[in-house]
Amino acid sequence: MSKLRFQRILLKLSGEAMVGSRGFGVDPEAVAKITSEIKEVCDLGVQMAIVIGGGNIFRGRDSEGMDRTTADYIGMLGTLINALALQEALEKAGVPTRVQSALTMSQLAEPYIRRRAIRHLEKGRVVIFGAGSGNPYFSTDTAAALRAMEMNAELIMKGSKVDGIYDKDPIENKDAKLFKKLSYIECLQKGLKVMDATAISLCMDNSLRIVVFNLFESGNVRRIVLGEDIGSTVT
Repeated sequence: MSKLRFQRILLKLSGEAMVGSRGFGVDPEAVAKITSEIKEVCDLGVQMAIVIGGGNIFRGRDSEGMDRTTADYIGMLGTLINALALQEALEKAGVPTRVQSALTMSQLAEPYIRRRAIRHLEKGRVVIFGAGSGNPYFSTDTAAALRAMEMNAELIMKGSKVDGIYDKDPIENKDAKLFKKLSYIECLQKGLKVMDATAISLCMDNSLRIVVFNLFESGNVRRIVLGEDIGSTVT
């Protein structure tokens, strides 16, 4: 078996990754595709934590006329819907999984407890963190950076619809330039939408590597943990 470059990773999934062809909500086919990618890596012995967004259900910052704090809490509930859907798919595929919530949801998920989460990872369980950081005004990108550091992850992998970080939207602009390697400062100065500024700053302060890659190209997650140069790297 090929040697693993990374033993413990955090995968950041956007809510949009769960949409598939539906345009809204949770598409079972999209979830099955994500599940197969995760299972392939877990079968190699990689310890994986996941932070998932909720933009396919509700996006707090875009809710006009609503109190921002209330809107963000509604968005956190959306992330828990996604977390439970992904857990169900992973368990059916034979991948032991635990959902931990930053909000108290005792009937649905464990409370977030750092030492328990690390123990789950050590036992080979995938841990899905729902409800972001549990705080309004902070994105799930920031929650991903925070949880990655708390779990002592070696890498944040951010799944995307495109091959990496571009200077502009490559779907709408044919002349968009792909950046293979960037520094944290360059991301902030160029205003690149890799992760939000708070998340990038947290990663910079703690020297946590970020890889942005195409989640929907089969085998990419496995290739990255084996050390292949896939997507764009921020260090």
